[in-house]
Amino acid sequence: MSRTVIRGGLVITASDEVHADVLIEDGRVAALAASGTPAAEAFTAERSETGAPPPEGWGRVIDATGRYVIPGGVDAHTHMELPFGGTFASDTFETGTRAAAWGGTTTIIDFAVQSVGHALREGLDAWHAKADGNCAIDYGFHMIVSDVNEETLKEMDLLVEEGVTSFKQFMAYPGVFYSDDGQILRAMQRSAENGGLIMMHAENGIAIDVLVEQALARGETDPRYHGEVRKALLEAEATHRAIRLAQVAGAPLYVVHVSAMEAVAELARARDEGLPVFGETCPQYLFLSTDNLAEPDFEGAKYVCSTPLRPREHQAQLWKGLRTNDLQVVSTDHCPFCFVGQKELGRGDFSKIPNGLPGVENRMDLLHQAVVDGRISRRRWIEIACATPARMFGLYPKKGTIAPGADADIVIYDPHAEQVMSAETHHMNVDYSAYEGKRVTGRVETVLSRGELVISEREYTGRAGHGVYTPRSTCQYLD
Repeated sequence: MSRTVIRGGLVITASDEVHADVLIEDGRVAALAASGTPAAEAFTAERSETGAPPPEGWGRVIDATGRYVIPGGVDAHTHMELPFGGTFASDTFETGTRAAAWGGTTTIIDFAVQSVGHALREGLDAWHAKADGNCAIDYGFHMIVSDVNEETLKEMDLLVEEGVTSFKQFMAYPGVFYSDDGQILRAMQRSAENGGLIMMHAENGIAIDVLVEQALARGETDPRYHGEVRKALLEAEATHRAIRLAQVAGAPLYVVHVSAMEAVAELARARDEGLPVFGETCPQYLFLSTDNLAEPDFEGAKYVCSTPLRPREHQAQLWKGLRTNDLQVVSTDHCPFCFVGQKELGRGDFSKIPNGLPGVENRMDLLHQAVVDGRISRRRWIEIACATPARMFGLYPKKGTIAPGADADIVIYDPHAEQVMSAETHHMNVDYSAYEGKRVTGRVETVLSRGELVISEREYTGRAGHGVYTPRSTCQYLD
């Protein structure tokens, strides 16, 4: 039996904060006991009875005094190695999951892609091949559905049975991932029957393409125009339409990367009506804005993603949505492209800039900064970054909490350490940081994945292949 005891820290979950010691046995949390009590002392009794060294193979004791002991983060929206715009996301499953671990995330759910004319299974198998044996932390898959037909609908049933329980559709990107309202309705009807959850990229891509064409014809080619053509109203309109299609289908809906206050209002209205509608936002919408897209000398290209960054006034409504639970999850939509050689593909034509930002390493720290700033509580931090994504996508309580029986995915977090975010020091395989120069308080110190040290006192001790594929049950908010 392998055993680890984490002593003296403040254990924070979505529901509790308690000074407790944590006993880990064979990769799982075995028990918690209030620090200093006989029960806690018993965790290490074998070590101290004689004063002699512990029995060989007994395990380790980690001193977490003055630190937070939190569940490993669950990032439910990443795109490792995604093909997009004639290139590929620059993080592989190996580099991306290693960077995630450095940032205190111990589970990712990535997106396998169905290509038009191909089977879901073919896309899923391709993503398994990319990830298998390469991940530093555990992972699961959502399925991007690009081609709705009778065979696709049957395959959705099979995938749900084997633990791929969520399907992403796009109202954007005509000619690539786009589904029309009829295809969306059919997939939603199927998910209503099989228990799957439809995830929606809600932007009116048909209208956006018209605005792109018109902007380019006027000579408006700089990165900032990416934000101007992808209008907040077209995000809100698509969000409204997705909600009503889901209502017609009798299906739940999860709207990804919500960026606009008008879209938040649509989600809040639907939830007030009692509909099973959920929303996710991302750190870039909470901390960045169109000011970044407008940076000179093509620097704004670094911040091109979809949905786009919005004017700063939208941020207050996103934070409010997180506090009122009209938005439930913060994921990263991590989809990095290097500035040199990738983002530069769009010089002279913003529509050719690969869409995506790096962020899988930054999420937990940025959200802790929100705690420091008084925007959210410590428990809400854990709720939106760990527990809710685990529940939303059928991983709880295996992931997302610290409780007996849970996987020992645990982060020792120093809430007082200060750091400056920079491409010089991050571990993502990308040549810039979206948060370059940003000072934050709080830093990951040690990370365990299923009881194994992946980061040990700011040193990487993990390995490619430790992370395992994790099948998921259906959304746990619909039981």
